[in-house]
Amino acid sequence: MTAPRWTFVIAYFNEADYLPATLASLAAQTARPFRLVLVDNGSTDTSAALAREATAEMTGVETVHLSEQRPGKVHALEAAMPHITTELVAFGDADTFYPPDYLATAQAAFDAGGSGVVAVMAVDVPAPPNGPEARQKRFIRSRIASRLWPRQTHTGGFGQSFRTDALVRAGGYSEKHWPYVLMDHEVMQRLLKLGRAVYPYDFWCIPSPRRSDRRRVRWTLAERLLYHATPFALKDWYFYRFLGPRLARRKLTHLNLREKSWLPL
Repeated sequence: MTAPRWTFVIAYFNEADYLPATLASLAAQTARPFRLVLVDNGSTDTSAALAREATAEMTGVETVHLSEQRPGKVHALEAAMPHITTELVAFGDADTFYPPDYLATAQAAFDAGGSGVVAVMAVDVPAPPNGPEARQKRFIRSRIASRLWPRQTHTGGFGQSFRTDALVRAGGYSEKHWPYVLMDHEVMQRLLKLGRAVYPYDFWCIPSPRRSDRRRVRWTLAERLLYHATPFALKDWYFYRFLGPRLARRKLTHLNLREKSWLPL
């Protein structure tokens, strides 16, 4: 069998209602073989059993099941890091649909861009993916925002893919780097020092829209505007001297990502 070029990483916590559909979309990928690393972050529902059941029948997919009991997504992703040995790695969420050509599209962008491209970023779109709202969002992210602000990130953790060597050189995922929300932005601050990110128009995924209350997982409008206004040379100051302490005071840590505000109390 050809050695895989890809690892796909998903960390999950109590995702029994969504994880099987996400894994079914990964089972349909046209770019294979690939390695699938699934990290159970202390689930108390049937997520882990469903993950093993869904992956048992996959062909061309080498599955690694991990368990990380320390609560928090950053701990789960940190546990996955030693198992990422392929050239390319994609990170996804347990409640997201990935089209069959997802990895193939990202791979083509990496190959076309050469070693200078360290990240290929997907646009999150609503269903249907070719509807007017989705097409508009894909155009704005891939043709406008990513070109106006090329050294910022415009994609969340549901749709980021990297050259593994660049991710490792940047320090990977680790609580010592960033224990707060907005991990997807902070990790890109480190990656973009090593190369550039591209946003192919045809590279998209469909995350679940279930998190409507984002007060516990997001920055303020002023913080976001300052992020856009801060030159890249000062982005370390922005994250580690300005934003980090503010998030700490508001207790907006990576643990907040475990909160499922859409579920009844």
